[in-house]
Amino acid sequence: MIGEATSSGGGGKDDSPAAVSAKKNKKPNYSRFTQQELPACKPILTPGWVITSFIVVGVVFIPIGLASLYASEHVVEIVERYDKDCIPPDYRNNSLHYIQTSETDKNCTMTINVPKHMKSPVFIYYELDNFYQNHRRYVKSRSDKQLRSKASEGTTETCKPEAVTSNGQPIVPCGLVAWSLFNDTYKFSVKKEVLNVSKKDIAWKSDQEHKFGSDIYPKNFQSGSLIGGGKLDPSIPLSEQVDLIVWMRTAALPNFRKLYGKIEKDLQANTTITVTIENNYNTYSFGGKKKLVLSTTSWIGGKNNFLGRAYIAIGGLCLFLAVCFVFVYLLKPRPLGDPSYLSWNRNPSGQMN
Repeated sequence: MIGEATSSGGGGKDDSPAAVSAKKNKKPNYSRFTQQELPACKPILTPGWVITSFIVVGVVFIPIGLASLYASEHVVEIVERYDKDCIPPDYRNNSLHYIQTSETDKNCTMTINVPKHMKSPVFIYYELDNFYQNHRRYVKSRSDKQLRSKASEGTTETCKPEAVTSNGQPIVPCGLVAWSLFNDTYKFSVKKEVLNVSKKDIAWKSDQEHKFGSDIYPKNFQSGSLIGGGKLDPSIPLSEQVDLIVWMRTAALPNFRKLYGKIEKDLQANTTITVTIENNYNTYSFGGKKKLVLSTTSWIGGKNNFLGRAYIAIGGLCLFLAVCFVFVYLLKPRPLGDPSYLSWNRNPSGQMN
């Protein structure tokens, strides 16, 4: 009687085998969600569906590719390399001394012939080859916090080796990216009539509004003994330094183009443009190349034949596979299996629905 009272009293633990087994079992309660039995679209890839899908992709992709190629072919692009031609004959064997000394004349003149009518705006780019802006140490040598606000002017920990001056004053903007700012300049004229180069809207608006502050100005920039690139006007805030903003958006590949400006005037076919270049930027120390690019745009952007060719290639491959599958299906047909034997057509007990 005492044992029965003890086992049935409140607060006592149930040590029976069934209770212990229930505690150790971590199996979740059955539900269609946990067992992945919710209704879902599970198409069966029959020959008809596969062939139709390939045909649809081919029919859609090929016209898109042709339209892209057509638009790209109507983009007029002029590319002129000038890093070698702008070196005087006396310095051809010592180009590094020419670009580093301040005693040599860096100005040179070249002419560009316009092959076709170029509708405004004509975009001006500078192109650099063999310049690795994607190098890890180079990319990290900047302070985004400093660029946004004057309150973070002294935040230069990530900018080494161009973080502070010799007397400990912060460099604004700091880091190797800003220090290596491209500083070649271009002036254009046609029959002694100057073509104005517009800098309006060459930088991303989001960068100007959110990444570069309007209350922070260049300070101690390019003031050391080793000058990397261009200088900045200390009276203009960073949010309006559009050339710097374009340069600070680092490129992913070693060969890249960056927007320099726009000519907001049509250029007629067979026009000869005289370009006066101030060849300041040092690409000779690492075997780089410098090119000047004039280009119009289309609805797909600049000249890009790869996109159209890729669409045509994929579309053609899909049509080819569709034709192959049709021949295989006609020559060696195979009976389809019964879909009722598929696992998702069975109920939880394993029986066919």
